[in-house]
Amino acid sequence: MFKEYRIENKYTQESLAEMLQISTRHLQRIEKGENEPSLELFRKLIKILKIKDKDIIKFIRK
Repeated sequence: MFKEYRIENKYTQESLAEMLQISTRHLQRIEKGENEPSLELFRKLIKILKIKDKDIIKFIRK
């Protein structure tokens, strides 16, 4: 989900990771589903990527 929104918003992994103050590798792991974002990071992602409520609910339920 995060990768699609990142691409839709025209962010590179590097630029988004910088905005989130995390490493690019950490963002890559989140996008691949290898790591789950912390609640604080999840909130930042939602805000920066303008993620829709329905997609947030889908992510939480998976």
